[in-house]
Amino acid sequence: MTKERTFALVKPDGVQRGLIGEVLSRFERKGLKVVAMKLLVVTEDLAKSYYSEHIGKAFFEPLIRYITSGPSVAMVLEGDEAVAVVRKMMGKTSPIEADPGTIRGDFGLHIGRNIIHGSDSLTSAEREMSLFFSSDEIVDFERTDEQWLYGE
Repeated sequence: MTKERTFALVKPDGVQRGLIGEVLSRFERKGLKVVAMKLLVVTEDLAKSYYSEHIGKAFFEPLIRYITSGPSVAMVLEGDEAVAVVRKMMGKTSPIEADPGTIRGDFGLHIGRNIIHGSDSLTSAEREMSLFFSSDEIVDFERTDEQWLYGE
C-alpha cells in the first residue's frame, strides 16, 4: 500500500451546477478519505500562483478570470495511490474525450468548464495543497473503514 495525499478542486462551474456533493460522494465511496476541505473564492493572487506554469499562454488571462469568478471547493484526499486514483476518477481533461463514468465524462461538456482539477503528481499535490491549506488545516485521523479497505 502506498498511502498518498493529493489535491482536488471543484471549480466554479461544478459549484454553480450543484455538483459538490456528487463529486465528494464519489471520492468517499471509492474509499478516499477527506482530510481537508474548504469553500472559497480563489483570489487573483492565488490563481496566478496556482496556474503559474501557464503564464504567457493565450488562455492564461481567461483561466484566471474563470477560476476567480465564483466559489470553488478545495480538498485534500488521502488513500492508496491517491494521485492516480483521483486522476482516473476525473477522466481526461477534455470532457468530450473523458470516459463515461468519470466525473468529467458524466458532467462536463467543454474543456474550459470541466468541473474539477486534480494534481497530476505528488510534487504538484504538495505545491497545490500548500497554496490552499496551512498544515494545521489538514487533519490526521483514522476512519473506521480503513481496516476493511487496506487490511492490517
